[in-house]
Order: sequence, then structure tokens, then C-alpha cells
Amino acid sequence: MDTQTIVILDFGSQYTQLIARRIRELNVFCVVLPCTAPLKEIQSYKPLGIILSGGPSSVYDPDAPAADPKILDEQTPILGICYGLHYIVHHLGGVVRPGPKREYGDAEVTVENAATPLFAGLPPRLQVWMSHGDEALELPAGFSRTAVSSNALAGIANEERRIWAVQFHPEVHHTPLGPQILKNFVFGICGADGDWTPAHFVETTVAAIRAKVGKDHVICGLSGGVDSSVAAMLVHRAIGSQLTCVFVNNGVLRKNEFQSVQKNLRDKLGLNLVAVDASERFLSKLAGVTDPEKKRKIIGNEFIAVFDDEATRIARETGGVDWLVQGTLYPDVIESSSVKGPSQTIKSHHNVGGLPEHMKLKLIEPLRDLFKDEVRRIGRDMGMPEEILSRQPFPGPGLAVRILGEVTADRVALLQEADDVVVSEIKAAGLYTKIWQSFAVLLPVMSVGVMGDQRTYAYTAAVRAVHSEDGMTADWTPLPYEVLKRISSRIVNEVRGINRVVYDITSKPPGTIEWE
Repeated sequence: MDTQTIVILDFGSQYTQLIARRIRELNVFCVVLPCTAPLKEIQSYKPLGIILSGGPSSVYDPDAPAADPKILDEQTPILGICYGLHYIVHHLGGVVRPGPKREYGDAEVTVENAATPLFAGLPPRLQVWMSHGDEALELPAGFSRTAVSSNALAGIANEERRIWAVQFHPEVHHTPLGPQILKNFVFGICGADGDWTPAHFVETTVAAIRAKVGKDHVICGLSGGVDSSVAAMLVHRAIGSQLTCVFVNNGVLRKNEFQSVQKNLRDKLGLNLVAVDASERFLSKLAGVTDPEKKRKIIGNEFIAVFDDEATRIARETGGVDWLVQGTLYPDVIESSSVKGPSQTIKSHHNVGGLPEHMKLKLIEPLRDLFKDEVRRIGRDMGMPEEILSRQPFPGPGLAVRILGEVTADRVALLQEADDVVVSEIKAAGLYTKIWQSFAVLLPVMSVGVMGDQRTYAYTAAVRAVHSEDGMTADWTPLPYEVLKRISSRIVNEVRGINRVVYDITSKPPGTIEWE
């Protein structure tokens, strides 16, 4: 691998993705691996540096996650964060114990060794975010303190071994100068150039796909969203007509989406696209089903069945299909892996690992190491329309997870109209690209209303709009009252069957972004 890479070893921290994002913001490529990754796998990236993440465990727990201790002897620069500091101390002969006073939240740190390159250019006192109950009681031989808080040691270093560690979290926004600390590590200590660009990614990825596929035929399941569209364009640029894309109407798409996706991807981008209208097939399977998890699984299973039918037909016409393209992103990979065995299933419709075994297709996942914002940068570099790239995330089960209760053709039509009002008004207000997701939800709640001189008895629609960086956490968006007023007025007046509109002001956690 000729790309300069920082390897992040994940010990189960909720902040691991944030570390990766901060490194990528420096135009430096990084990859997150489980802490249990074999040393050979880590070495295969020829890392400029290694970051050991935080984590919820204690190093003295019997089942504490651990990396191969040999990484500490590699002379590759290492930065430990929180649990990563404890791991370094524990495995090099120091002592870690439960602290007499735990630290959670804002804290002030005093830099004791301003000469250490990790704190270069920083003031002597730093506002940081702490999240730990353990502390390093005794340091291993050759290590010295570089920073302290009022309650505990906050930084250590052994510059001869090229190891640094901090007790706080530089990756979170609660540590204002944290990005500078990471920048010092990546550039000042590891010597990175910061030359990772979309153009470089496209060039190397296209060449790798072309070499891997040869003259084989490839299929891609397109959703019309950012991820699958950019993945398809990368593969199309590599192998052209050897790629066939399949777009399935599952009956729970947004208004006019089946037509607009075909127009954008086939007509504007020139992809070889097969469009399959299987809406009746999906809706018949969903009839009478109200359990959210059952709805997700029905849609996922039926999509595989429809896609399998098309793959079989395409294979007959082309002489065989060998590869499947998926728009898997890095958050998908992280959610689907764990440092201590299989993770809890966060999204049961997830595409990672979702390939049916009988299809026997090899995977191409060109975006597997990227975050959503990076995927958009790649798409822009390839000249893709902003209409595709600025599209907000849309769930795999579509409107089915936004229709509470049974999914029927009539209820889908109602939600399509209400959702179209929400999206069009938010776009008109210039807010669409500033919001992570915005949409309508159809509730199985009917209420009395008055329209003109008549009483109505109709459904309730909920409006949802959230801010987020990666979908893992989210805050509800305070939409301007005028925007909410226009949305409510239009839905009630234009969508016959809905007479009440409410606004969802729940963040994630405790709620989820989708309602089901």
C-alpha cells in the first residue's frame, strides 16, 4: 500500500470514529482495526503511526481487550488515548488501579513538559474532556509525566521508544485544542505529508478495481443514494460496460424516486441501469405486518430475492456474473465489528455481511474505508451531479420505517406526499444541505379536525429534522417557526387524509433518528 496511513486500534471506544474523522480532516489516510488485529495485518499498512483508542474496560479485567504487545516494540510512533494509556502502562510493567476519584467531563490539564512534541505550540493549561475511573499509579521504566490534572496523571511519554499517551480525549469537541494535539502527533511526530486527496483516491481505486476484476462481469444494487451511486461510478470508470446496476422499486421509495434515480444515473451519468418495479411484490409481503423488525427483515429478504432473480437473468445474458458492488462505508464496517466478538445488531438491514451465500459473488466495496463527507468529496471530484451527492441519508427499508403500523399502498402514498412537502420546504428555505436528515413520519394516530364547516377524522404526521456528523448520535434541529408553519399548512391543506402535524424534538440517544 503506497498511501501514507495512520492505524487506529479500537478497544471499544464510542469515540473511535471521531479519532478517524479528525485524522482524515488533516488529509491523512487512516484505518480503524479491532485491537485484536494480528501484528502482520497492522504491519501490512506500513503505518506512519498507531493510535490506541479509549474503551470502557479496565486493563486488569479478566476479559479486558488487548492488542499484541509487540506493537509497543515496533518503534512506530504510538499515541495512547485514555484506555490506550492504561494499556501501555500495564503491558510495559507499570501499575494501573481504580482511581480514588473518577473524572468524567470537563477538566483542566497542566502541561509539565512543554518540550514534548505532542504539546508543541500549546499553552501550559488545557481544557480537556476526561472519561475514566482508573489511573496510572506507577509508570514503566523510561516513562515520564508530561501533563497532570487536579486528580490524576494526564499525559506520559517515552520518546526513546516513540510512545506518547494522554488520559483525556483529544478527539472530542469538548477538548478545544485536541485537534492540534492530534496534528502534532500526525505531522510533527509521524511525519505525514497530508497529501490524501479525492483525485488520488479515485486514481488508485479505479486502477485496483480494473486489476482485480479483469474481464469479469459485475453487478451493483443501486439505491439511488450517495453511497451506492458513488461506488457504482468508481466501478463504471474502471470497467465500463462490464458493470450492470440494478435499481429495485420496493414500494416504499420517496415520491417520484423511481423515475428520478433512473434519470440521474442512466441518463446523466451513463450507467448501465436495469430498473425493476417490484412494488406490488414487496407490499403484498408487508400486508398485515406491524412489527418494525419483521418489516425490516421482510424488505431485506425480498430485496435479496428480487436481486437474485435479476442477477441470474443478467448472468445468462452476459455469460456469468462474478462480482457484487456494495456501497459499504466505514461506519458500517465499525458497527458490524467488535473488539470482543459480534457487536449488537444496530441495523438489521445492513449490507455488511448481507450477501446470500448461494450467490457466491465476490465483493467490491470501494468506499469501505471512507466516511460520508469523504464519499461526497470523491463524487464531486468525478463530476457527479450535486442533486445526487447532497441527498440526505435514506434508510434501506425506505418509508416502511417511517410508517408506524401496517404498510399499505394508500398509507405509502399519504406519506410520500407529506414527506415531499417537508423536503421541498426545507430546500426552499436553504436548509437542506445543512441538516443531516429531514422527513415526515406517518403515525397510526387519528384525531378530529375541522376543515371549513366539516369535521374530519384523519391521520397525524410527525416532522423530524436532525443534526449529526455520522448518524451515531444526533440532535434535533430547531427549524424556524416560519418553515414549520408552511410545512404544517401545506400538509394539512394538500394531503387529504392528514389533519394534524407535530414536530419531533427528541435527540439520539435516547431516541433513534428513524421512528422504527
